Amino acid sequence: MSINIGINGFGRIGRLVMRAAANKPNINIVAVNDPFIPVDYMEYMYKYDTVHGRAKQSISHDKESKTLTIDGKKIKVFGEMDPSKISWGDAGVDYVIESTG
Repeated sequence: MSINIGINGFGRIGRLVMRAAANKPNINIVAVNDPFIPVDYMEYMYKYDTVHGRAKQSISHDKESKTLTIDGKKIKVFGEMDPSKISWGDAGVDYVIESTG
């Protein structure tokens, strides 16, 4: 059984959660929320980490649909200041990882 995860906060902790999930076939990241980081910069920060090096996965983004795509899997990106206003369930999220620090 797979678990669908949402990440609230895409700073150092959120990106490490996403990298760790890439090695777990039963964990799917399906949504990310960060009101301060545009989706194109999310792609860049995930791809090129100064401590952990380059991501091994292929990664791209779509500004219009507000998605990241990692190894062919689309991840919905939100930019909401108040994460309680996000319909996490509508995005397919089972659990949200709070990683804003």
